[in-house]
Amino acid sequence: MDPESTAGAGRRGGYDRDVVLGSFLVGLVLVLAAIAFCVVRGFALWRQAKATGGTLGREVAKFEVRSARTERLLAEAERSSEELQAALERLRRSRAELQVLMRALERAQARTRWLRAFLPV
Repeated sequence: MDPESTAGAGRRGGYDRDVVLGSFLVGLVLVLAAIAFCVVRGFALWRQAKATGGTLGREVAKFEVRSARTERLLAEAERSSEELQAALERLRRSRAELQVLMRALERAQARTRWLRAFLPV
């Protein structure tokens, strides 16, 4: 047999079949490992997203409750502020009336001072 013919027996087109097959198998194993890794990480991500969605939903519900409470308290504070303004206005009016009455009393006392000289104390 010719040494050139035996050397090229496993080769086709200049490539060794065993090397090509080995490279293909290594590539296939790497692709399958990458797919498995992506699937496992995808499931982990899905579970985490599901848990996060539940937590986020609960937190949004809590926020809605707190914002409703805050809105209610602000409405009560506004109503109380209006009541306070009305009470302050009534107080101003009452103080003005008191001042008028105090001046009238002082004038009446000034007019009747001469009677004190004749009345026993």
